[in-house]
Amino acid sequence: MNDLVRRLRVPVVSVVLALAATWLLLVVVDAPPLDALWQIWNGSLGRLSKIPDTLIAWVPLTLAAAGLIVTFQAGMWNIGVEGQIVMGAIGAAFVVRELSGPPAVVIVAAFVVGALFGIFWALIPGYLRTRFGVHEIFSGVALVFVASAIAVYLIIGPWSRTGVASTSGTDLFEERYWLPTVGADEYSWLAILVAVAAVVAIAVLMRGTRYGLRLKAVGKNHHSAFLMGIPTNAYMLSAFAMCGALAGIAGTVQALGFHHKLVPSISGNYGFLAILVVLLAGFRALWTAPIALFFAAMLVGSTQLSLRLGIDSSLAGVIQGMLVLFILVVGAWQAQRTRRLARRAETATTAGGG
Repeated sequence: MNDLVRRLRVPVVSVVLALAATWLLLVVVDAPPLDALWQIWNGSLGRLSKIPDTLIAWVPLTLAAAGLIVTFQAGMWNIGVEGQIVMGAIGAAFVVRELSGPPAVVIVAAFVVGALFGIFWALIPGYLRTRFGVHEIFSGVALVFVASAIAVYLIIGPWSRTGVASTSGTDLFEERYWLPTVGADEYSWLAILVAVAAVVAIAVLMRGTRYGLRLKAVGKNHHSAFLMGIPTNAYMLSAFAMCGALAGIAGTVQALGFHHKLVPSISGNYGFLAILVVLLAGFRALWTAPIALFFAAMLVGSTQLSLRLGIDSSLAGVIQGMLVLFILVVGAWQAQRTRRLARRAETATTAGGG
């Protein structure tokens, strides 16, 4: 119980402080705090009609966060996950445009190819890191821009809409290749199942397998893990590949389950937002799902602020930014406090032994 309290201390205190700071900000700009927060809730999870929109944002965000858990545990910052989502969407779009057959076969093929495209794009910074020592942040950010450029090229070039030169996206995919839904629901039950399965699988992998233990050892101390006989480069590449696969699946869901075509902004910035989700989750897989739901609700519900109250919807981004700030501040305070207590205990032990 005490261990659970310690783990929850940083995220709970950070959320409370972020909400308090948001409340103060709303008061300063003469906006009703309770009404603003109510509009965010009512526009995302408070009404049944808005839940599908929130789930549509939740699925790719959760998939990206689940993948990032693996690379973070390996001690690497896979900032390029945004580009891997884009490449996954490109791979899925290629399949549904070029392959004709039973919907189940084509959709499965789209998921497989989308995951492979994501893996390929993730292994590039992984190889540069393990082979040449190039930091994955620099190569990952560069590849995000390259992936976005490829998507735009395809949209205005080879895959351009019939008779139209536009960057709004390709032609809609055949409806039979859209992800299946139940009745009139706008969200895909298949996408939700994939996201839940991914979170559970990563949680089990990280906590209950030899691979997860070794991967954490690589992340904690790369040199010591190597001396213990762990093939560190292979583990780092496998972490990149796993994250790329889940990011590619997230792109597939965006293309086949939401936009139903390839658009320039297909990633929706979910890759970057997933980094914040993982930080708030404390690198624990199971926590990414509810925290991603919170962020998805903020994104979807914030649109009501401008419609109902005349407040810019960027308030959600402000809350997210303050949340990250307070996580860093509270986390640093807790780490400093832990070190201080450890030094006192060591001093007391030394004095008692003397």
